[in-house]
Amino acid sequence: MADLHIDDFYRDVAGILLSLYNGFPSPSILFVEDLIGPHEPDAFGVPAPRHLACFNAMLWMADEGFLRYSDSIRQEGLDQCSLTERAFLMLSTPAADWLDEALPASIARQRATPAQRLRDALASQSSTELAEIVQRCFARASVRR
Repeated sequence: MADLHIDDFYRDVAGILLSLYNGFPSPSILFVEDLIGPHEPDAFGVPAPRHLACFNAMLWMADEGFLRYSDSIRQEGLDQCSLTERAFLMLSTPAADWLDEALPASIARQRATPAQRLRDALASQSSTELAEIVQRCFARASVRR
């Protein structure tokens, strides 16, 4: 059985990290809908399961030290959200085995960052590639702890 919820989790993590990285170091409001699009609540106003999964990914990332925030906005998002130093270094430090020495140094350095690899994986829509890169990011971050 495919673990589709884990594929969604990896996609959410990539979106959350890149959203905060693209605005770093400024704190921002991070809305679930901006990451995964609109998902209508049920007849009782309970958010859709996919919406809740993305929101819970945000909270998990905060608990694990990848982001900080000042307050939650109901179950819609997080206010004054930013990457931690740990997450910033995880995303911006080039991986030696990803460096392409055939490219100019500045371009090679940029392309070897996990942030760029996450962008490329999201653009390719490859769940396998995205899973590998998110897992590698987590592994890099756990070494830094």
